Amino acid sequence: MISNYKYKPLFYFSMMFLATFALLFVGAYVSFLDDKSGLYMIFLLLGLMAPFLISLVMIFASKNSDLKKDFINRLINPRLIQLKMLPAILLIMPISVVASIFLSLPFGGSISQFQFSEGFSFSSGFVPVLLLLVLAAGLEELGWRGYAFDSLQSRYTYFKASIIFGILWSVWHFPLIFVNNSYQYEIFHQNIWFAVNFFVSIIPMGVLISWICIKNGKSIPAAILFHFLVNISQEMLNISQTTKCIETVVLIVVAAVIIALDKEMFFSKDHLAVEAN
Repeated sequence: MISNYKYKPLFYFSMMFLATFALLFVGAYVSFLDDKSGLYMIFLLLGLMAPFLISLVMIFASKNSDLKKDFINRLINPRLIQLKMLPAILLIMPISVVASIFLSLPFGGSISQFQFSEGFSFSSGFVPVLLLLVLAAGLEELGWRGYAFDSLQSRYTYFKASIIFGILWSVWHFPLIFVNNSYQYEIFHQNIWFAVNFFVSIIPMGVLISWICIKNGKSIPAAILFHFLVNISQEMLNISQTTKCIETVVLIVVAAVIIALDKEMFFSKDHLAVEAN
């Protein structure tokens, strides 16, 4: 966060939601056209890029050299990533998935969930699903960590900023339930509660990614790596949607434990005092 710059979270999120929703709803419409359905991914990719592109505009149109230098440093400086944080980056999500499968077994969950999945749970037009998972992690975090989260933490404690971000990030995914063949569309039509669970699960994930980013000097690559591991961990094993509901509870517990253990950081107001000066 740059103390000599006044962040504009309301303007940023208003423009970001307007652009994203417009593009995704057009993409949703096109996804149901028989002769042009493959083109929907163009609109989805543009919608995926919206947070990053708007962040770039906000940063480089600000005429604030410190803001620009900070963004570039957090993007390219590998020394920001702390070695002691690598286990958390690499293991939190895979362990959470495995723990959720174990917890599902007494409730009738199948042991076959530990098997590697034969394919992905959704399709993505002409874009390979694995590439889409990489692009989602990269483009989203370039936007979220480039400007969005800093704009929130300029006004709130890290705890409150993380919760607000998690809610906004969840709402940002909403139009995807209308896109034919998307993951959100598929689970919505399986069971509406699976879709509800997806949107709820994003909130603790938002807290976890924010924590990972902050503890690594706000490194954008650290957030991208963790975000990608979140994405791929959901697809690697044959985890059922019922187990994913258990996983949401596990993630809430993990986030709560991290907040409790690092409450000094989450509830600190020191960065707000710097902003006020």
